[in-house]
Amino acid sequence: MAIADAQSPDKFPTIDQCESSGRENHTVVADLDGTLLIGSSSFPYFALVAFEAGGILRLLFLLLVSPIAAILYYFISEAAGIRVLIFATFAGMKVSDIESVARAVLPKFYTSDLHPETWRVFSSCGKRCVLTANPRIMVEASLKDYLGADMVFGTEISIWRGRATGLVNGPGVLVGRNKAEALQKAFDAAPAPEIGFGDRKTDFLFMKLCKESYVVPKKRKVQPVSHDQLPKPIVFHDGRLVQKPSPLMALLTILWIPVGFPLACLRVAAGALLPMPLVYYAFRALGVRVNIKGIPPPPAQKSTGQTGVLFVCSHRTLLDPIFLSTALGRPIPAVTYSLSRLSEIIAPIKTVRLNRDRIKDAKMIKNLLEEGDLAICPEGTTCREPFLLRFSALFAELTDHLVPVAMNNRMSMFHGTTARGWKGLDPFYFFMNPSPVYEVTFLNKLPQELTCGAGKSSHDVANYIQRMIASTLSYECTSFTRKDKYTALAGNDGTVSDKPAIAAKNILGC
Repeated sequence: MAIADAQSPDKFPTIDQCESSGRENHTVVADLDGTLLIGSSSFPYFALVAFEAGGILRLLFLLLVSPIAAILYYFISEAAGIRVLIFATFAGMKVSDIESVARAVLPKFYTSDLHPETWRVFSSCGKRCVLTANPRIMVEASLKDYLGADMVFGTEISIWRGRATGLVNGPGVLVGRNKAEALQKAFDAAPAPEIGFGDRKTDFLFMKLCKESYVVPKKRKVQPVSHDQLPKPIVFHDGRLVQKPSPLMALLTILWIPVGFPLACLRVAAGALLPMPLVYYAFRALGVRVNIKGIPPPPAQKSTGQTGVLFVCSHRTLLDPIFLSTALGRPIPAVTYSLSRLSEIIAPIKTVRLNRDRIKDAKMIKNLLEEGDLAICPEGTTCREPFLLRFSALFAELTDHLVPVAMNNRMSMFHGTTARGWKGLDPFYFFMNPSPVYEVTFLNKLPQELTCGAGKSSHDVANYIQRMIASTLSYECTSFTRKDKYTALAGNDGTVSDKPAIAAKNILGC
């Protein structure tokens, strides 16, 4: 394949004219930003790495130098602007942290911005290749694991002793001729790719190496591909930021944190120090909305020998039992799988850790139910997406007084959960949202004929309650477990390690 000179985009047909049927044996080569993705700016993804792996100060530094990068990009060269972004984001950062963010955080954002026309053809081809000026270490996990890319060619960053230097290895930033040469080298001994996609002049060189070339128009407004069209659903993802950080959103986040953290402390104090019947009104006054649906059961009457009700909750954040208690107007003890010491200290309700020993845990839960009502989240860990993880069946064996509770929440700026960071800050991040919302839906108490006491197996009861809650929330049931989540996102079993010494770092990052 010989590299030809770039030609006018007017000579390339647009992507909507590309036929997608019969492409099973074809190879497609696509640029990333503005082509496979709708957005043409890579700043939001650099900003995600900067914040999630480096903290708020790194994000601030990136935001301050981004105007310089933009000037270089538009008036000098695309490569010069990308070099500045790479240096501001990666200089001094651990490679393991970059890889962790690339694996656990970025896929959610990349897959939420897929161009429908490009994806229509890209997904229909048997072999898929992506060329991008972005660092390969940043994009490869998302493209291969979730979009089915077979080959990913990107800019290679310089590494020294496990840390990124902020510089770029040869042949430099992968744009223009470098991009074409990378493609030529990859297919030198193979037939030329059938299809090439790009959106800018610097893509035209590699597009000319393909048998068919199509340009993705920049001015057309399109809706991103829905998640149900992806080859692999995003069930687990990590990171603190809810929205993709455009320059404006990044600036608002930086400006909000000095206000949001004291506000979060005030909200936490209100929930921890006030009598539970007043917490609902205190939260409302402080901008935290609690929406209650359904009719909760009355408290157990110890005088009649009645045992407590076991509230079986879906698990969205570690605050689920707190908001359950807020909705009921009385403190409900909760059993927990793994909780930081700080969260236990500031909790306004009694929390009891499970031992992960089936006999000991069963005895402990029975004793707690004899004292009164109790809350449990049988998923064992949180899930952000509209999925329910597998319900552990132990709870169904211990009592027939089961009340399913569908928990849901809405956050606009920060996620109140983490798999990679320090969990002690989870409640603070939730309450740092300007106006967080919690929805507590009480479902009907499980009929006696559907309990273990009536002969049902504990797994049948657990699965039935899982389906009830999923139907109420319009979620999907899965068989994923706590171990699956932490293996995918953090490479561990999810055991909490208390690290108060790094609290300052975590409040600035993940």
